[in-house]
Amino acid sequence: MTPNSRFAVRPGIWLAGVLVFTFLLLFLILPVGRVVYSAFVELDGSFTLGHFEAFFSQSLMQESFLASLYVATMSTVFAALIAVPLAYLTVRFQFRGGLLIQTLGVLPLIMPPFVGAVAMQLIWGRSGSINLLLGEWFGIQFPIMEGLTSVIFVEAIHYFPFILMNLTVSLRNIDGAMEEAALNLGCKGWRLFARVIFPLAMPGFVAGSSLVFVKVFDDLGTPLVLGQTNMLAPQAYLRITQVGLEDPMGYVISVIMMLFSILAMVLSARVLVGKDYSTLQKGGASIQKRQLSMWGSMAAYAWIACVLLIVLSPHLGVLLLSFAQVWSYSPVPDAYTLSHYQTVIQDSGNMIQNTLIYCGMAAGLDVILGVTIAYLILRTELPAKKWLDWIATASLAVPGIVLAIGYLRFYKGITLPGTDILFTSTWVLLMLAYAIRRLPYALRSCIAALQQVHISLEEAAESLGANKIRTIRRVLIPLISGGILAGFVTSFMTAAVELSATILLSSAESQAPMSYGIYLYMQSVAGRGPGAALGVIAIIVVAFGTYVSHRVTVSQETAKQFKE
Repeated sequence: MTPNSRFAVRPGIWLAGVLVFTFLLLFLILPVGRVVYSAFVELDGSFTLGHFEAFFSQSLMQESFLASLYVATMSTVFAALIAVPLAYLTVRFQFRGGLLIQTLGVLPLIMPPFVGAVAMQLIWGRSGSINLLLGEWFGIQFPIMEGLTSVIFVEAIHYFPFILMNLTVSLRNIDGAMEEAALNLGCKGWRLFARVIFPLAMPGFVAGSSLVFVKVFDDLGTPLVLGQTNMLAPQAYLRITQVGLEDPMGYVISVIMMLFSILAMVLSARVLVGKDYSTLQKGGASIQKRQLSMWGSMAAYAWIACVLLIVLSPHLGVLLLSFAQVWSYSPVPDAYTLSHYQTVIQDSGNMIQNTLIYCGMAAGLDVILGVTIAYLILRTELPAKKWLDWIATASLAVPGIVLAIGYLRFYKGITLPGTDILFTSTWVLLMLAYAIRRLPYALRSCIAALQQVHISLEEAAESLGANKIRTIRRVLIPLISGGILAGFVTSFMTAAVELSATILLSSAESQAPMSYGIYLYMQSVAGRGPGAALGVIAIIVVAFGTYVSHRVTVSQETAKQFKE
């Protein structure tokens, strides 16, 4: 009897599969399908390619397309230049504070990129702290925060942790004996890295780079805050908000954005096809970290210090701005105040509450869906179960603005049962958008956790008289609680800084979350202080969630080891 035959398809399994598919159908497939359909039809419903012809015939759209492609590509390149040396030095060499360096390197992810954009203007802008000091001391300036270069700079600093985290895992899993063999054959320095280490770590690098490209390509908030509207995401937003939902150009842009996101993920998979990256043993068991020379250590620490100062400058800038009463043409604020925090607490307290409610509910829904889909995939013989995995994971390639446009189009005119309230004007749709966009994170965590639980544990519980529901509740859920928690926190963290879907689906300030409030504040110079204060609160909320999840995970691992 095969392991899966023990878990044959039962009515409850069918019901769970149907419910999950219905949810994905209503809030992912049909809204996105409506966007695609609208890009290929005229107002009378007839098929046409004219909208795409109009897109590529307009100079503004051509410029926006090339700008988005350029920004996404260059952001990925610069993110790699930051992440690769950082990962290699801290993993392959003896380094005091290596864990702290890697932890600090991940901090940019807990800050919304559009908040960092404002701080980077104050730190690195033409009249920012760095250029003022350089001009005073050396008579030079670095005009980094101008044009598309400013978007690339901000995006690379914000998203490079995706490459850092994935590459660090790949480097740790390399069999150290392979590096030792190369050293014994005289392969050292740059040649060792280029010919042996980096090729073996390619899966992690490609995975992180594809994520950076997709994230930058569909980012809306950063270009808007920096005033760079001639890019695809801002153009899609402007066409829908200024022209209206009937404008086909917004749907054409959405389809192109989605196609390039899918293409980036497919190409990243194709790069690794037909190549073997496996080793005989995991790096953690055999890796021998090497010592750097005195001059090598000094150079490495100096370089890492410069990198960390740059990548952490947005956090410092936001913190200073949140306390700044006056900050103009000076390296640091001229006066400080707590009034920005008072303003935020008085005027935006509901936004903080809304964020906790929406993101908490979205993360909870993601965990329920993630556990259910993972169970259906790994523990049942449900027909076409892999389709649930593929559909749920496909939401990763759907930009937030595309999903929001799909919701506004597909649910246009639909009211809540028994009321005149439009469904598109409620916060429920915003929460569902958060859940759909973050579902792949929770799903991957739940699948990874469930794969480590042997079926015999569930079989033992059932042989002792426990029914299926009781077995799942009392045995399976506790065993995969670490993966559930990781999925919940990841979904919550990333939803808390979401702006692309938020900016279109927030119909009233009373229902808006913190990300929308920060964006509104940042639209004026007078509002940047309160916006920074709200940004600091958002960072604290996300950082606290990360810390709690880490502590709980460590506690569970410690308890597990103690029992063993």
